[in-house]
Amino acid sequence: MEIRVGYELVYDCPQPTPMMLMLNVHHSRASDIVVPDHLTTTPSVPHFAYRDLYGNWCTRIVAPQGQIRLRSAGLVRDSGLPETSEPSAHQHLIQELPEDTLVFLLGSRYCDTDKLSDLAWSQFRETPLGWARVQAVCDFVHNHITFGYEHARATRTASEACPPSGPMRQKRGFS
Repeated sequence: MEIRVGYELVYDCPQPTPMMLMLNVHHSRASDIVVPDHLTTTPSVPHFAYRDLYGNWCTRIVAPQGQIRLRSAGLVRDSGLPETSEPSAHQHLIQELPEDTLVFLLGSRYCDTDKLSDLAWSQFRETPLGWARVQAVCDFVHNHITFGYEHARATRTASEACPPSGPMRQKRGFS
């Protein structure tokens, strides 16, 4: 199957504003790109691309004062098949992990682990380690959180999207 990818983002900048954009298809899918997802800006501004430590394509621009429109459209080939499952995957102790993986365990302004830890332990403490625990987390997210543009804002965090403690019957919006 082929999947169209793209975006149109419009910003009003009160002054020239440096931006670092991470909006491209990940390099690991390069062989699947049918139509490249090239960034265009209106007005046209110079942009400089680089790949970060995690393989993400990043673009640096300086948006001029006033309105700037960022656009891209591309086409990616995909099998449409779900990811393969690995039920025998082992959960390693933190002290066994390579140093370059530890950064992925840190909280961020979007994944506020200080607010999510209690919920995580209450929901998943009893699940078996390894693949089963990962699958339980994925199932929880699928059953309790839904994406919706109407909920979007630049400062929205994961804890704000999580259902309140107690009985969970409704999905809550997240973006």
